[in-house]
Amino acid sequence: MKNFTSIFIICSTVLLFSCAPNRKSQTNTLTKKEINEGWELLFDGKSLNNWKTFNGGEVTGWKIIDGILNNSGVGSDHGGDIISKKQYTNFELYMEWKVAPESNSGVFIHVQEGLTNAIYESGPEYQLIDDKGWPTQLEAHQYSGANYAMHVPQNAKVAPIDEWNTTKIIVNGPHVEHWLNGTKVVQYELWTNEWEAIKSKSKWAEAPHYGMSKTGHIGLQDHGGLTMFRNMKIREL
Repeated sequence: MKNFTSIFIICSTVLLFSCAPNRKSQTNTLTKKEINEGWELLFDGKSLNNWKTFNGGEVTGWKIIDGILNNSGVGSDHGGDIISKKQYTNFELYMEWKVAPESNSGVFIHVQEGLTNAIYESGPEYQLIDDKGWPTQLEAHQYSGANYAMHVPQNAKVAPIDEWNTTKIIVNGPHVEHWLNGTKVVQYELWTNEWEAIKSKSKWAEAPHYGMSKTGHIGLQDHGGLTMFRNMKIREL
């Protein structure tokens, strides 16, 4: 009876694990529910077919390693910022990311090409940075989740440096929300008197195209140090 019980436990355990979902296989994929809700993948873990270089063509420098998109980091193969080939107006964007120590990056919305040589002078930026390990003192508007140089994140909690963070960005007309690890950390209204006043006192005061477009590309920054992305998906509202 004891041997039968042991065999039963072993067989049950094998069956349990064989039926359990494969977490790795679920990375960079959409469920049937997400497909029905209108979600589409920006990155499938295998190719960069949905992306191009800002103000350029084919993506260079960026690498796909084990289903994770890595920017070029520090080195001679610096690839530059990239943008989605498709443009989006009103949308919900979701992604997971982590940065290497002392690294800095960002996610841009409503990016337009040909207006400026710098992606950050085109669309607002959701800041990604090594908050705790950055070698110099950060300004309040430079922490992860901020609308960089414009709006300070509130109640933001960043995961430890070796763990993944989740980001959600909602854009609906002038209304924009930044979410970090399940918490809404920034909210603002584009093109209002308040927004214009903040811009006029920021580093974007002399950047006439910053934040002015009502549609555009999604952008990822290649800006000093390594940043990794996965599970990037978007749905139009």
